Amino acid sequence: MDYKVSDVEKSFEGKITENLGNNDYVIKINDKEHQLKILNMNAKGIEFILDQQYHKAKYLETATNEMNLVIDNVPVTLNMNTHFDEIVYKNSGGGGAGGAQVALKSQIPGKVVSIAVADGDSVKKGDVVCTLESMKMQVGVKAHKDGEVKNLKIKEGGTVAKGDVIADIE
Repeated sequence: MDYKVSDVEKSFEGKITENLGNNDYVIKINDKEHQLKILNMNAKGIEFILDQQYHKAKYLETATNEMNLVIDNVPVTLNMNTHFDEIVYKNSGGGGAGGAQVALKSQIPGKVVSIAVADGDSVKKGDVVCTLESMKMQVGVKAHKDGEVKNLKIKEGGTVAKGDVIADIE
């Protein structure tokens, strides 16, 4: 997954390459390996040792694809996968060939947090139809073409699986 810290022009690729057990991991950030030990993790934050240095991160707020946190008393906004919205949009039918596809499908499983449209509403390509929550992130599902919303198949508080039809846009 790509990450980008606001006010820093670089993004980086981070992943766990090996689970050593006992909350010890080898992680790879870009092409460099690091030792990570998780000391404590809960809904408020995480304490960890990275390359033999102690760090504490406190979660403040999580939005669509970014997280506000305080790391070692420094406020940081982390954009998680800077292309996530584009990936979801493309894979839900957006940016495809023509406007032949009628069904707007979910590319991720999640809980329906909010619905921005109703049956009969007109939408433009790229308008947010609904917001899904998946893995503690909220993602806007956007219309893949201009048209009228027909056959809205979701309800607030409900869940969708990957590939489920959210609505038809004709």
